Amino acid sequence: MNRNHPPGFRQARHRAAANAPHPSHMPQAPSSKSFLVQGSILAAAGIIVRFIGLLYKIPMTRALGKAGIGYYNTAYEIYNIGLILSSYSLPLAISKLIAGKRVRKQYQDAKRVFRSGMIFGLTVGSLMALFLFFEADSITAQIFHSPGSALPLKVMAPTILVFSVMGVIRGYFQGLGNMIPTSLSQIIEQVVNAVVSIAASYTFMKWFAQRETPESYGAAGGTLGTLSGAVAAFLFLLFLLYLYRKSHSRMLRRPQAIPVESWTAVYAGLFLTLTPIILSQFVYQLSGTVDNALFGWIMSEKGLTEKERMSLLGVYGGEYRLLSNVPVAIASSLGASMIPSIVNSRSQRKLSEVHHKIRITIKFNMLIAIPCAVGMGVLAAPIMHMIFHDDSELSANLMRIGALAVVFFSLSTVTNAVLQSIDRMRQSVTHSAISLAIHIGLVYVMLKHWDWNVYGLVAGNVTFALVVCVLNWISIGRALRYRQEVMTTFFLPLFASVLMGAVALGAYTGVYALTKTISLAMAVSVPLAMVTYGVLIIFLKAVTEEELAEMPFGRKMVALCRKARLM
Repeated sequence: MNRNHPPGFRQARHRAAANAPHPSHMPQAPSSKSFLVQGSILAAAGIIVRFIGLLYKIPMTRALGKAGIGYYNTAYEIYNIGLILSSYSLPLAISKLIAGKRVRKQYQDAKRVFRSGMIFGLTVGSLMALFLFFEADSITAQIFHSPGSALPLKVMAPTILVFSVMGVIRGYFQGLGNMIPTSLSQIIEQVVNAVVSIAASYTFMKWFAQRETPESYGAAGGTLGTLSGAVAAFLFLLFLLYLYRKSHSRMLRRPQAIPVESWTAVYAGLFLTLTPIILSQFVYQLSGTVDNALFGWIMSEKGLTEKERMSLLGVYGGEYRLLSNVPVAIASSLGASMIPSIVNSRSQRKLSEVHHKIRITIKFNMLIAIPCAVGMGVLAAPIMHMIFHDDSELSANLMRIGALAVVFFSLSTVTNAVLQSIDRMRQSVTHSAISLAIHIGLVYVMLKHWDWNVYGLVAGNVTFALVVCVLNWISIGRALRYRQEVMTTFFLPLFASVLMGAVALGAYTGVYALTKTISLAMAVSVPLAMVTYGVLIIFLKAVTEEELAEMPFGRKMVALCRKARLM
């Protein structure tokens, strides 16, 4: 008899064995296809959310003007830092912990993780919301040189508390391998956000038109939409928890073969999991806030007024970064779905399965991110015209220069998720910190000494993600003895994308020369480019039939390729 076992352990183990469900009824570790499908559900929701974001930002920008969007984006950057420090990482941490408990059949411990997460979310979310609300005036004026951003920040501050609690619920569902609740709640959140933001922006601009900075009040209308959307999504998730209460209760009441962890151990595990993720996300996301602060400080010294600075930041943040973040949503979603899946595989010591999941996720991501970057760069001017009605050379140049960031941010997001899933989160923090230090130095020099103006922010955006990619890549290789296949993951998709870009530009130029209609030229060139790229990656054998079958809707695409005699 093992003297180290606590009293009653053997009896508890025998009871657990007798009462445990048949293995076929137990939750299994997701296959690579399963987590890709779940990740694609999240990715689809992310794309829909970003698309809705683009749609509602168009009338909102018209209502607020570039200065108003500048106030809105500055307030949002500050709010985003508060969200990261308090609750942004809760879904990742909760999903990782619950996935680990499930695979080890520690059902009571999973229940305690959920409850401890709720208490943590309520406490930290409340403190951060109160801090931002009462300190909004000093933060916006002293750090960002934008007093007009204080009001929209105050309106948005309570959203952090809502997101804190909602993040725990999303993480719980993700830990169970179900991405649908998170996906649906994100769509509901964005729809309500869009409706309220547009209506409130127009309304507040009219109500406060006689004030000194009506754009600030209009931006507060936009942030009211953020709060309203979060509340709507939270209520939806509560409703889902109510619907699933019986099936979840049955799972959480299953006996476990080892003693239940103490609440102290559960909180310690949550804290140890959350802290490096929070630090990693905080440093990773801090670059945008640092950019706004540096730009406000240096450009004000160079004589630009607050409205002039906010107008430039409105183009940079409200147009370029908003649009370039759309493809990155796919990487974020695949990364979120990959973490519980890799935790399951590592817990079962299936290293080859871990390698396969990383490889197929990165490859699937690059097959999408690379052509998106090329397409955005080649068709930058018509894209900016169609989406934002902005024909300025500035907006088109920002997209041309910064399109490369789509690839680097997508890759760095996925590799960060890999490091988090294999308990190398400290390295993720270190890499982001090193990249941020380099980023700050470069942006300072480009703004202060080289007079690159807002172009310096775009260049810094690209280099920040690039450095994170390189460092993450080295760490993953060392930790897992893993190397990504380079030719079919990067070079062939890039070659196909360059040819696709040439076709897109040629088709657009030709149709526009004949019709003088941008929308018609885009309607012809974009689908033609997509078909060209799809045919090229099959023809060049960048994707095998087996890999394509693993991807979402892969079997249908394989059947289509066979009919077209491409496979």
